[in-house]
Amino acid sequence: MSTDDSFARNPSRGSAAGSPFVHLHVASGHSLQYGTSAPEVLVERAAELGMPLLALTDRDGLYGAVRFARACAGAGIRPVLGADLAVRPDGPQAPPATTPARGGRAVDAGLPRVTVLARGGRAGWGALCRLVSAAHGADLASAAAPAAELLAGRRRPAVTPELITRQLEDADALEGDLLVLLGPSSDVGRAITAGRPDLARALLRRWRERACGADLAVEVVHQLAPPGHPHSLPVAARMLGLAAEAGLPAVLTNAVRHARPEDAPVADILDAARRLVPLDRRHRDRANAEGHLKSAAEMALVAEEVVRAAGQSPTGTRRLLAATADLAAGLALDPYVHLGFGSVRMPEPAVLGIAPERATAELRARCEAGLVHRYGPAAGGPDARARLDDELALIRRLGYEAYFLTVAEVVDMVRGMGIRCAARGSGAGSLVNHLLGVSGVDPMRYGLLMERFLSERRTALPDIDLDVESARRTEVYQRLLDRFGAERTLCVSMQETYRARHAVRDVGAALGLPPEEIAAAAKAFPHIRARDVRAALRDLPELRSSRLDEGVFAVLFDLVEKLDGLPRHIALHPSGILLSDQRLRDLTPAEISAQGFPMSQFDKDDVEEIGLLKLDVLGVRMQSAMAYALTEIARTEQTEVDLDAVPHDDPATFELIRSTRTLGCFQIESPGQRELIGKFGPETFEDLIIDISLFRPGPVKSDMVTPFLNARQGWTKAEYPHPDLEPVLAETEGVVVFHEQVIKTIAVLTGCSAARADEARRALGSPGGQTAVGDWFTTEADRRGYPRAVVERAWEVLRAFASFGFCKAHAAAFALPTYQSAWLNPPPGRLPGRCPHP
Repeated sequence: MSTDDSFARNPSRGSAAGSPFVHLHVASGHSLQYGTSAPEVLVERAAELGMPLLALTDRDGLYGAVRFARACAGAGIRPVLGADLAVRPDGPQAPPATTPARGGRAVDAGLPRVTVLARGGRAGWGALCRLVSAAHGADLASAAAPAAELLAGRRRPAVTPELITRQLEDADALEGDLLVLLGPSSDVGRAITAGRPDLARALLRRWRERACGADLAVEVVHQLAPPGHPHSLPVAARMLGLAAEAGLPAVLTNAVRHARPEDAPVADILDAARRLVPLDRRHRDRANAEGHLKSAAEMALVAEEVVRAAGQSPTGTRRLLAATADLAAGLALDPYVHLGFGSVRMPEPAVLGIAPERATAELRARCEAGLVHRYGPAAGGPDARARLDDELALIRRLGYEAYFLTVAEVVDMVRGMGIRCAARGSGAGSLVNHLLGVSGVDPMRYGLLMERFLSERRTALPDIDLDVESARRTEVYQRLLDRFGAERTLCVSMQETYRARHAVRDVGAALGLPPEEIAAAAKAFPHIRARDVRAALRDLPELRSSRLDEGVFAVLFDLVEKLDGLPRHIALHPSGILLSDQRLRDLTPAEISAQGFPMSQFDKDDVEEIGLLKLDVLGVRMQSAMAYALTEIARTEQTEVDLDAVPHDDPATFELIRSTRTLGCFQIESPGQRELIGKFGPETFEDLIIDISLFRPGPVKSDMVTPFLNARQGWTKAEYPHPDLEPVLAETEGVVVFHEQVIKTIAVLTGCSAARADEARRALGSPGGQTAVGDWFTTEADRRGYPRAVVERAWEVLRAFASFGFCKAHAAAFALPTYQSAWLNPPPGRLPGRCPHP
């Protein structure tokens, strides 16, 4: 589906004539330490006010754009997307205002700012993404710039008029892909505020010389601020008059920072935290609480006041509102067409040296070779070949050949660098991944399911995680960027949000409390969400007697709770890498991380929403430790060890594991794990898989461990809801431990496919989904003739354990380095220099 159904049902909602007001300058909480409301909250408020369109124009980036567009699609509102960007001037400017700062210094109000909006054409969103990337020094043109210059863009992102002009130029269209709003914070608006209309006219002429007039509009803002404030009525009237004089359209905005008036104090806290100054009337940006999402009626009154102050006729009010609505109608974006919702993008086969029409054949050829390499001349027999045919057919139907070939290329490249690399996650359940060398775990032997990883009924994109040596992870990042190019590769970012301690520190500093009191109060709280501070004061014994919620701290905690969840900082995701086609930079803006890597401004959930495939490259210290051990073995014994070729049935290795002397062994060195393996006594690789799955919060919390150990040691008899389920549950003594067992149980009792069963398993995680699955499950099982008592017992097991189970493919992938690290640890009686190495 290319458009949201609600748009088709309400074709008149976006029309200019008679439509409600459209806000075109709105900051969300993703304007770091500036906006106070989440995008979803702004959309919810706009829906309450009956608005057909709404813009999101966060400062210095597009961090909240995907979440905003998703919320708009759910609310039947058409999204408009833009960014509030700083501009480095290139000519005479009005003198900037100054703001007092800590230590008696004076800090200017910063660079002039303009609001840049993407037009509704196909190229508008891409032009906006590239402009934002350029503001952060992360555009392709600056890829060869010195590192210091790139990091300067991270510290103070800004564009130049030339960069904006470059994006506005379009020889094939009457209008460019972007619309620039020159508001009270622009150089033109600052000149008006400073009482320099002559300078304002000169600056406006310079803007018009750079771009077609259709790409410019004058932004008028009136928030009942006192004279001299950029949002005052005199400034708004002069801006409106300047637009009329220059023949440019004027649009009315409210420069929104919060959804509702009561959120205004949070904006003051954020201003103080951003500037590192105590909260004071002289320091805050707002003059009152008027910068909220006002209704159409309220904005009509604002327009009337501005028109009257500008000395224009009453019809000017209608013209101003109509001009705003007309421009907004041409700016609306379709998330599916423009942002990539519902699509999938991956590197082109040509990047891998493969002709596009040969991708399917190339993948099959490599898998056929892998059959012989993994299973010998018999190639695994008919079962392995049938499984391979099924997986390849699924991959072909979904069009994911390039993805699997790309991941295989990455794994070969990493190992070619002499870096240990192992797959983790549900991808280990794919035979194709095993045959390509991506995963070292045999899914045929251990009963792993492709459907837990990929199926036609799974909406989530395939996700293959790779563990590499932590000491060399950044080398892998750089090699990926070099191999696939900056236009196809980006790291993923993550946003650090306000939690209790950070919120207490920032609010305390804004309120001017002594630093030692702030530090003591912040450290008193555990690492909890900011919204939970009062619950902690009530429930935690060490805080109940602290009397922290008295006096000024009562006000502090009110503000702390309101900061909950607001983004505070953006950083490099510890593992996510995007590998896409050459349109990557048209789908996501980029900036430079503190480590110097280009990263998307979107987080892991956002990039999946817009169809960008993410490869997780995780740095694992155990992989580094094993690599070091292998190096030392080669140095001291002159023996090269192929750890990946070590058989998985070495008795001495399992003797060490059963001894519980497993410090230095991956996943089984904690006190709790050593206790579990002592009671369990693993004897095979399959036992290791079960052990790793049992020692998880879910199985422990739901007491799955005790019945398993009782049956394992022969103290009780394994019980099965029905004999048909014994093959499914025999390996875990009748206890449901793995997601794969849930899938097989549902498939056996209902007769459905594994893909449909996995869909049901995923739905069990929510109360509503559990009810729907329960009705379907019992109906289908009854229809197949299973006794009602058996069906009810099986359903109780599924309902109790489905949300606590663990993915067996993930556990099997973890069991491999667990076994390898144990093999490298000599058990009692075996000297380090006497280890048998293949």
